[in-house]
Amino acid sequence: MTKVRDMVIQENDATRIREILQRFLSESAAIEALLIDRSGQLLAMDGVARALDTVSISALAAAAFSSTSAMAQLLGETEFTVLFHEGIKQSIHVSTVDEEAILLAIFDERTTVGMVRLFAKEAGKGVAAVLAETRSRPKRTGEFATPLRPGEVRPSWEPRLP
Repeated sequence: MTKVRDMVIQENDATRIREILQRFLSESAAIEALLIDRSGQLLAMDGVARALDTVSISALAAAAFSSTSAMAQLLGETEFTVLFHEGIKQSIHVSTVDEEAILLAIFDERTTVGMVRLFAKEAGKGVAAVLAETRSRPKRTGEFATPLRPGEVRPSWEPRLP
């Protein structure tokens, strides 16, 4: 099992990741692209603006990837690097970016799994390079790097009483 580390994606890193995801969507003709960490946290996304429950789909994709890794180990593999779920109207392609992140693509009949897989591999390499740079930066220390102490915690709003 991989331990997900704390990382801060700075604005310029987020821009680079967004550009990679946009290029992936353009080249592959996928509808949506989500970058997710292995715990199911959404790191970045791009694609068609629609009502998509990104929290649920991110968590479920990470869980599916994790359970598939367990099956791979039963077969003597370290993990399966790609998952593909085919639906009638839409399909999902999930692939490894690095040890801590996965790329989820949602696509329909306007493209093929082969096209999505080809360009997901390329996008994954680009995103992995950005994430590696992000993780290699020294962590901030000082006032904003430590958790709040009990005396510093307060509600962000106070309810009005009638």
